[in-house]
Amino acid sequence: MKALPFKIPKPKNLGLIYQEDKGIFYDKFHQHEEIQISYIVSGKGTLVVGDTIHQYYTNDLFIIGSNLPHLFKSDLETSENSFMISLFFTEQSFGQDFFALDDFKSLENVLKKTVNGFKIGTPNTVISQHFHALKNSSDLERFIIFLKLLQEFNNINTESLSKFIYPKKYTENHGRRMQIIMNYTMNNFNSEIDLNSIAEKANMTKNAFCNYFKKRTNKTYFTFLNELRVENACKLLLENKETAINEIAYQSGYSSLSNFNRKFLAVKKMTPSQYRKNH
Repeated sequence: MKALPFKIPKPKNLGLIYQEDKGIFYDKFHQHEEIQISYIVSGKGTLVVGDTIHQYYTNDLFIIGSNLPHLFKSDLETSENSFMISLFFTEQSFGQDFFALDDFKSLENVLKKTVNGFKIGTPNTVISQHFHALKNSSDLERFIIFLKLLQEFNNINTESLSKFIYPKKYTENHGRRMQIIMNYTMNNFNSEIDLNSIAEKANMTKNAFCNYFKKRTNKTYFTFLNELRVENACKLLLENKETAINEIAYQSGYSSLSNFNRKFLAVKKMTPSQYRKNH
């Protein structure tokens, strides 16, 4: 199992790295120096970035900042094949002062937003065409498309991905521990998880685990777990219109409908039935 930090494969001496992911996406919580631009050609699933949980769908576009911990977890129940195109780069990939040139002054805001990461939920036709053109392009053509994409990002509405940024890079030991916590949570959130079991997985006492997790995410473990369960419930509410809300509560890890309604309201500021109706 690879642990944080993660090294992006670099097959050639290139400043811009192009990558395709098909099938199941890399679902281990990790970070890397490179800024990541990922376009979901097809598929759906869950994205965790820093302290925040998102659902992703076909045609979504995510920009994940340097050393911003994240994972993509593909939805295995869908018949749609997962396919993602990504570009990786650092602000020094093309020379120490490349982006400091006046030529790129208009991109300052885009690069600043990468720190927390951002999402473009409905990329325009031009952006989609650029990503589809990358596959059969030369290295130079990809670099030109990359600059065009940055220019497009500068002129489109975006949504921040993560609210809290842990100020330090993860060491290998801390990275492995956080990866174990996240992987276990992502795979078992719809079952009962108590503090003893998750602390044991992290090989820590309960108090040490609580302090460890909150320091790195700025929220308690059970706040994070509840947000993950609510996001899963949101997905089920919209995708399974005929499924009763109490069944969705059970599938999302809640044994009590009243508790589910209360937790859902706290996160989404509306009840599950209102959410289904409004969306």
